[in-house]
Amino acid sequence: MTPLVGITQLDSSPIDSARPAAVPPQGAGAPQTVSFGDMFADIAGEARETLRTGEAAAIAGVNGENSVQNVVRAMMTAEEHLRAAVAVRDRVVAAYQEISRMQI
Repeated sequence: MTPLVGITQLDSSPIDSARPAAVPPQGAGAPQTVSFGDMFADIAGEARETLRTGEAAAIAGVNGENSVQNVVRAMMTAEEHLRAAVAVRDRVVAAYQEISRMQI
């Protein structure tokens, strides 16, 4: 999975309510942020490639060129990505429907 550039890693220290929240650096040395559309396109492309890899592994398994373990592993990974993509799609559709029901 492609790491998100705009998100920094959180430290593992205990939460201290007196400590101010970390502010990301700005200026020339600041990391570039990734737009939601670009991030979504990357995730969709990665899911598509995983599904293609699973399909290729299944075909290789049928031809006897790939072990059953590798075929099952590739298909399980492809299924996980497909389920995640469907869940995201369902959430996006539900959000769109909720917004469309709002009165202006």
